[in-house]
Amino acid sequence: MKRNENVFYTISKWKNSTILLFFFCITFFIRFPFFFRDYIDRDESTFILLGQSWANGFLPYTQLWDLKPPLTFAFFASIITLFGKSFIAIRLAGVFTVLITAFFTFKIARTILAKTSSIIVGVACIVLLSLFGSLQGVMSEHICVAFFVPAIYLILKKKSAFAIFFAGLLMGVTVMVKLNMAFPICFIGLFLLYEALLTKKKKGFLKVILFGIGILTVILATIVPYYITGQTLVWWKSVILAPLEYTEARRYSFLKLAPIFVIIGLFLIYAYKNKYIDFKNRTNQLLLVSIFGILISFIKGGRINGHYLIQLHPLFLILLGIVISNILLRYKPRIPVFLAFVGMLIPAESYLEYINVAKNYYEKNTLYNGEGFSVPQYITDHNLETKNILFFEYHIGYWNLNTLPPTIAATHPSNICRDELFPFFNNPRKIAIEELQYIMEVIRPKTVITRKGKRIFDKKLIEVNTYIDDYLSTHYVKLADVENAEVLQRLERP
Repeated sequence: MKRNENVFYTISKWKNSTILLFFFCITFFIRFPFFFRDYIDRDESTFILLGQSWANGFLPYTQLWDLKPPLTFAFFASIITLFGKSFIAIRLAGVFTVLITAFFTFKIARTILAKTSSIIVGVACIVLLSLFGSLQGVMSEHICVAFFVPAIYLILKKKSAFAIFFAGLLMGVTVMVKLNMAFPICFIGLFLLYEALLTKKKKGFLKVILFGIGILTVILATIVPYYITGQTLVWWKSVILAPLEYTEARRYSFLKLAPIFVIIGLFLIYAYKNKYIDFKNRTNQLLLVSIFGILISFIKGGRINGHYLIQLHPLFLILLGIVISNILLRYKPRIPVFLAFVGMLIPAESYLEYINVAKNYYEKNTLYNGEGFSVPQYITDHNLETKNILFFEYHIGYWNLNTLPPTIAATHPSNICRDELFPFFNNPRKIAIEELQYIMEVIRPKTVITRKGKRIFDKKLIEVNTYIDDYLSTHYVKLADVENAEVLQRLERP
């Protein structure tokens, strides 16, 4: 660095390869200590189970079932097929999904912002996709935005027909990972059609058609394996009908949905009034169209979990970066040096997890930690039943024990009580209590795993909670507490 060149000047001269390496180092550092945790979110554990099932030759929704499109499971199946049963490989793949998203977020921001500001936006993207909540695992949202954001970049920067077709392919993958992304993708298609109508050029209409063909190509490709095996109806019911039913049955109140809409609405009003965002700029228009589509999908879905916002963060951060950049240019405030130290405290979750991993290695001589590892180890060490076992919690244990849930409805423990979904995988039982009774009284699992001091099901589900509490207290005895898990053994009665 020369005498009169500050850090920001040096960063502004970085090549794309340097920026990509910089992003990788940050992403890897933040996410690495979580490579060794058993599970971070129950959904990730379910995806791994279905990925393993597919790797074993069973199409999704046939041996195991969950409420996601098939390419979510294809992601995990591919990793398992290539690298075997490896948590490290899965979590490393998560690093690359975040890296891809952050890099293309930077590339989109770069069309409007200075390079240094765009890099900051990319770093912010890494942070919001990796910290705060259950985001250190690999969620379906991580996978979908790794295809969605590059597709937006292609639409913005590449003019060739092939680039638009390829963007359509990426969008097809996106929607076959997260079905709600059909809304922003549809909005983007309408945006492209509007542009074609304005210009009245045949090439514009051709691009719209190619964009649509790219999307449909991927969707149809996911149907082919089911068609070949005579199970097309399985795809239709599981991928299309079941999510529609679920969104109607499990809706939040408007008050729970409102905060994110209020925040974004006030932000856009502020940006418009102060002329911080050029709403005539094509990049900004496409970002806004995409954001509105995602927000509408939240309304249609009737709920917003924390990890849903992964879909929103990359696009919104670009607009936020534009506003903050313009504020700094207009008012030129002095930025306190201590903010750099505050920034170093942001990945506090990672620092704590590094300590936890080191402590676990010191005490147990293994980096892997959590009940998803310790419970299967206890079961193996004590020669307990592994084929007829039920995990009400820590169900990644099925994977570590090379076994399956007792019924297809029990793939994800909470699915036992989502009886509105039973018809879509032809479950013989019609209601949740019947499914639970069948598992406990007919299958009669020898070993049951619960979480110590926690209700097995949601507190609103009084009937099933009362039944399972009474049944377990009568027919099972606690063998051991393994960390926060309880290992229960069935009593043999005449």
